[in-house]
Amino acid sequence: MRQDNTTIKNLKIILAENEAVLSHMEGRSVALLEDRIKSVKRIFFAGAGRTGLALKMAAMRFMHLGYNVHIMGETTTPAILEGDMLIVGSGSGTTTTLVSAVEKAKRQKATVVAITTAKDSPIARISDHILIIKAAVKTDFGESASEQYAGSLFEQSVLIMLDAVFMKLWKDSGLTKEDLWTKHANLE
Repeated sequence: MRQDNTTIKNLKIILAENEAVLSHMEGRSVALLEDRIKSVKRIFFAGAGRTGLALKMAAMRFMHLGYNVHIMGETTTPAILEGDMLIVGSGSGTTTTLVSAVEKAKRQKATVVAITTAKDSPIARISDHILIIKAAVKTDFGESASEQYAGSLFEQSVLIMLDAVFMKLWKDSGLTKEDLWTKHANLE
């Protein structure tokens, strides 16, 4: 039986693309996000589709650190207020529901952080802080953008970058893995 290494080759492509994109992130912007997170009352996360799923995963980690986190659109999500932070992920920066959420958060005087590929997008222009991930948007079908389909590279990079922010805040907190585990869901 012949062994097909296509999946392993694809895995290497995915890892290399993420490393290339994330190694070009602006360190100062990431450090500023870390500092801002430490000073907010609550953190709200918003994203659509697979980006929204990546943000939900990140929200869980910040909850493990003891942050008061909420996901936009969930029935138990309270009103966003001054002193809160909205972290919104949108590759294009034009997702209508997210533009509306950012505008509403700004009217409430919440801090808005955009994670996007498009620095001149409506979401980026309105936001207080922008993290640019130089990945292809899902409608960029050029060969040079990414070998992956649609917005996969952006979605993966959002999660990895926020996991790195979580890890920095965790290391700074002095909390142990056991401390974090006490906040892990037990109604599963």
